[in-house]
Amino acid sequence: MPAHTPSPMPDAPVSAFQVLDDKVHAQLSETSMGLSPIALALAQADWALHLAVSPGRQMVLANRALELGVQAWRGAFSPVSADAKPDQDTRFADAAWGQWPFNALREGFKATDAWWREATRVDGVSPHHSHMVEFFTRQGVDALSPSNWPLSNPTVLKSGLDSGGQTWVKGFQRYMQDMSERQRARAAHEEDRLQPLPFAVGKDVAVTPGKVVFRNRLIELIQYTPTTEVVHPEPLLIVPSCIMKYYILDLSPENSMVRYLVGQGFTVFIVSWRNPDESDRDLGMQDYLQMGVMDAMAAIHSQTGAPRIHSLGYCLGGTFLAIVAAAMARKERQSAQHTPHRRREDAVRAGALPELASVILLAAQTDFSEPGELGVFIDDDQLKTLREHMSKTGYLSGKAMAGTFQFLNSRDLIWSRNTRRYLLGQDEVGNDMMSWNADVTRLPERMHSEYLSSLFLNNALASGHYRVAGEGVALMDIKAPLMVVGTLRDHVSPWPSVYKIHLLTDTHTTFVLAAGGHNAGIVSEPGHPRRSYQMASVDKGHGWTDPQEWVEQAPLFQGSWWEAMSAWLKARSGAPVAPPTIDDTQVLCDAPGVYVKVRYVD
Repeated sequence: MPAHTPSPMPDAPVSAFQVLDDKVHAQLSETSMGLSPIALALAQADWALHLAVSPGRQMVLANRALELGVQAWRGAFSPVSADAKPDQDTRFADAAWGQWPFNALREGFKATDAWWREATRVDGVSPHHSHMVEFFTRQGVDALSPSNWPLSNPTVLKSGLDSGGQTWVKGFQRYMQDMSERQRARAAHEEDRLQPLPFAVGKDVAVTPGKVVFRNRLIELIQYTPTTEVVHPEPLLIVPSCIMKYYILDLSPENSMVRYLVGQGFTVFIVSWRNPDESDRDLGMQDYLQMGVMDAMAAIHSQTGAPRIHSLGYCLGGTFLAIVAAAMARKERQSAQHTPHRRREDAVRAGALPELASVILLAAQTDFSEPGELGVFIDDDQLKTLREHMSKTGYLSGKAMAGTFQFLNSRDLIWSRNTRRYLLGQDEVGNDMMSWNADVTRLPERMHSEYLSSLFLNNALASGHYRVAGEGVALMDIKAPLMVVGTLRDHVSPWPSVYKIHLLTDTHTTFVLAAGGHNAGIVSEPGHPRRSYQMASVDKGHGWTDPQEWVEQAPLFQGSWWEAMSAWLKARSGAPVAPPTIDDTQVLCDAPGVYVKVRYVD
């Protein structure tokens, strides 16, 4: 008798069930700030279960709690030395934290923080889950810092008493003002919710003179007007990150990298990415490589006739540039070996793209096996939650990205800011970078999913599995000299991760480790006080030097690393020539163009 084959479930009920699942998942995501509650629960369970069956570890932690408690007690009641150095933790830098009872609160908090940092480390827990537990525990402990609360912060109490309560009143007024603005923003129409930027684009920032000479669906290409009598023959293409507006590299005139490079005799072009909307949901990584980077290179080659160009990529723009450089190098190798291309599709069009005279990567990861704090938000379940969220809009909102970056550095960007604004009543001193930071951008649904899945989750580029137009690429094929810049306090692209490009390439590589963070370390104009950097170079055939060993050996230089970059580029440039003219027939509009001015509430 033949076995009974169950009939498939009708499509309609399946769709209804899927809608129900999506609604439940969306509600759970809302309650956990856009994160996957399942991923968080799994991480906590992994840690708790392993700790529960580790009585030895429990005893070690109990003993450590006793030691830290005694240490905190002694610190709270020990006399303060006259030559005692200020606390390295800026939250407790005020001398008033050395007086009782505030020193007791400080020492108790530090002991709690130290204990939890050790408690989150339990043998057997997966590295990803351990990282998640450590990160979110740290966020919770930081939120409970005595510096965040008015009655336990001596600086807040002293400023209030000295001002007759005026700082408290100002802080409360600012708090109520912020709350009312948020309420109005929720009720207002979208066009009314978009507030003007403190530094207007094209008026206060992004003011280096130039012309938009190329435009497609994804980018505008800006060519800047030369300011020197002669220029280096190789144009310089800058590829900024599409996660941000390009003018992070063209802020006010005094701290514009673009203006600086133009003044150094370079013919500078920069990519201005379009701020996508729901109609761009199907734009993928291949589109960003082809229409973004390669089309820009082809346009420069067509308009200037230059056979070789310098290239510079920042953050994700640097990752894009590295991939394109590898694809171009592969094409050159195939041509040299007379290897027929097996596919009709060919992203790297022979003769259309110039040769790369150099490649500069700023805070750009190419190996994502150690992505730092961002790795907390990336696993299969969290990507599923993110895809479900983006499927409703067709993009990842700028607000969501800005919130993630704030969360990565919540101590400075959330808690310390709230203390200054609401407890101390201090006015925020706005600057061009803060204004740029508020000018958020979106990412298309498909591109963002592919980026996180292929690079962050599967590390496809470093493992040799990433493909451009169907052909595998490897950074090992790059023969152009590299300058790679990391920043010391980078929460987005940790410098040891950036440094690992030494494992993936075999060409001249100059590595720079600059003081500062992901943005402030890159925007490091000459003349700025307290700037420094380390720099060292290796040639083709170099071996591996551990990052910590590199730090111990690399020379330290005072000043801006921009000057070192300029010298490095000039050493790889030809004899100066007359500046190329900008063809009026190719000019579409004046810089900064149209795309950079497109803004959305979300």
